[in-house]
Amino acid sequence: QVQLVESGGGLVQPGGSLRLSCAASGSDFVIYTMGWYRQAPGKERELVAVITSGGSTNYVEAVKGRFAISRENVENTVYLQMNSLKTEDTAVYYCNIRSKFGAYNYWGQGTQVTVSS
Repeated sequence: QVQLVESGGGLVQPGGSLRLSCAASGSDFVIYTMGWYRQAPGKERELVAVITSGGSTNYVEAVKGRFAISRENVENTVYLQMNSLKTEDTAVYYCNIRSKFGAYNYWGQGTQVTVSS
C-alpha cells in the first residue's frame, strides 16, 4: 500500500521560509514525477512544482525564484524549499507521485502552510 507522509508545514511570517518534506513508501512501480500542489480556500488545487526522476523541474509562475523542489530517488523523498513567503502562499500543500504514463497517481494527506503576520 502506497503511503505519502508529509511534514514541515506551519505558520510563518511574510518573508519567512519553510521546508516541506514528503516520503513515499510501499510503491511497487517506478515513480516518475514527484510534485507539490496547493489548494487555498475557495480555489482549485494547482500545481506548485514538479520534478522528474531525471531532475527536470517545472514551477508555477507565482513561485519561480522563491521555491525550489528537490528529490532523493533512493529514498523516494521530495522536498519543497519555500523562501520569501507571501500571504498568498497560504494553502494546504499536497504531495503527489505518479508513474510515467499516469497509471499510478497518489496523493498525500496535505499539510497546512499559513503565511501571516
